[in-house]
Amino acid sequence: MPPRTSNTADQAVTASDGSTALRVAVLADSDTRWKWGALTARRLTTGTDASLAHERPVEVSGLLLRGRATPTPRQLAEVGEVGIEAGRVREVTAVEFLHTVRDEGYDIVVLALVGGAVQAMLHGLAALELPRRPVIVTGYVGVVYEKLADGLLLRHGADVVLANSRHDAGRFRAVYEGVGADASAVTEAALPFLGGAPHRPEEGRDTVVFAAQPSVPASRADRTYLLRRLIEHARLHPRREVLLKLRSKPGEHTTHIEELPYQRLAEKLPGGLPPNFRLVYGHMGEVLDRTDLLVTVSSTAALESLHRRIPTAVLSDLGVRETLGNHHFIGSGLLTSWDRLDGGFRPRPDEEWLAGQGVAADGTYATAYDTARATVTALLERDQLPPLAPYYTPATAPGYLPGILARHHLGPDGHPLPGAVTPRETGRVRGVVRETVRNAARGAYRQGVQRVAPVIRRMGEL
Repeated sequence: MPPRTSNTADQAVTASDGSTALRVAVLADSDTRWKWGALTARRLTTGTDASLAHERPVEVSGLLLRGRATPTPRQLAEVGEVGIEAGRVREVTAVEFLHTVRDEGYDIVVLALVGGAVQAMLHGLAALELPRRPVIVTGYVGVVYEKLADGLLLRHGADVVLANSRHDAGRFRAVYEGVGADASAVTEAALPFLGGAPHRPEEGRDTVVFAAQPSVPASRADRTYLLRRLIEHARLHPRREVLLKLRSKPGEHTTHIEELPYQRLAEKLPGGLPPNFRLVYGHMGEVLDRTDLLVTVSSTAALESLHRRIPTAVLSDLGVRETLGNHHFIGSGLLTSWDRLDGGFRPRPDEEWLAGQGVAADGTYATAYDTARATVTALLERDQLPPLAPYYTPATAPGYLPGILARHHLGPDGHPLPGAVTPRETGRVRGVVRETVRNAARGAYRQGVQRVAPVIRRMGEL
């Protein structure tokens, strides 16, 4: 494999031990996408087969796209071990990211972003016209239950579009082929963060965990209902430990906006909380280590739980609806209600359904990334990669694409708009001022989302 060289120097980039390194950049815009992107980078460059890491050392750099959901240090720490040193993670704008790719000579770039940001980066990278560009990889952080066509077409143009299961790979190809787009980039893999020891009941342990989601369900009434039922379950079973696993603390943002944090709702419930009920944070894998029943509406945590053969329940209390995402679990055998769970019912998953969902509870997870790894290796070995060619162009989507690019300060041709400058060009003092203003604006935005917006909606309903 010929070493990838920097676009600004004639010498190959070297690792700390002096050998030629395979350089990977992960660009993420939220805590969960950071987890997906960082672990995907590792899955693609290490493995049990003739992996890239056996030929060259791997250096992975983390870049966090500045925005409303940029993860805090606490959130990054809770993601768990992803194999990237804290010193190799920094926050960037879209334009700064493009300049970094231009200057650093990465071999692989993993775009762990919302669809619109992926599309903007693809056009921005294409506009760089690098003599030797990196291999571009993207995908989804979990279950794809909404905006399938929109999200997929915004990701079209990457060299590799990862699907987390056989089921998703078939759907992805159908969308691309249905609009006449090249579907060859779709590559079946699995969720990169599956793992942990298989579930084994322990004497004296009986733990139920509800995996909360930031935006599902959305209404106060529905979220209060779920919280109330969880607390009632704890009261019905005083010897059982009942945990509410939360994604973020109030004021922090995740992949989705959380306007009504369960912490705030719990503070307002009459009667207090039973002693066997607790709110917990932390790495999901560590919580699952002590879980005997995982309950959720539609969280990807259900797939992590199923991978470890932990009894898992998907709630039907609020209906089985596309807006909730639990329709994805039709046919799984997991749909049930709090009434049945209160009575001791434990769902048993349908094995055929599991086989198509990338859960890999049968032990095949070790090879789940072999095809993707081989695809990336073959692309790296090519003398020249073809130009990036997203489905959306100024000619095919003139009323849609320019707005997506403008949100990231890019023009219709993918080049930065006038005034879209980097901190190095603004100077250190101005950079500090911008950072202060940006943090204040982010705090005001979060306050508006979690405090002001719900009040305005309630007033509108009067």
